[in-house]
Amino acid sequence: MKARYVIALCCAAVGLSGCALPQVQPWEKGQLARQDMLLQGDALGTRFNEHIYASKEAASGGSAVGGGGCGCN
Repeated sequence: MKARYVIALCCAAVGLSGCALPQVQPWEKGQLARQDMLLQGDALGTRFNEHIYASKEAASGGSAVGGGGCGCN
């Protein structure tokens, strides 16, 4: 019975040891601001995808955070 508690405690210690939030240091922010680190990819590919979306949905815009259109999707 005591061995179960020891094993559970060890498993919890191993599982919780990786729960640290990474901190971005000031000298690392220049690397994160590079063009190739953007989440949206290249501008030409984004414009192409927006054109395809607008052609299929018969609406323009709405790909940003604010949204747009009728909202029926």
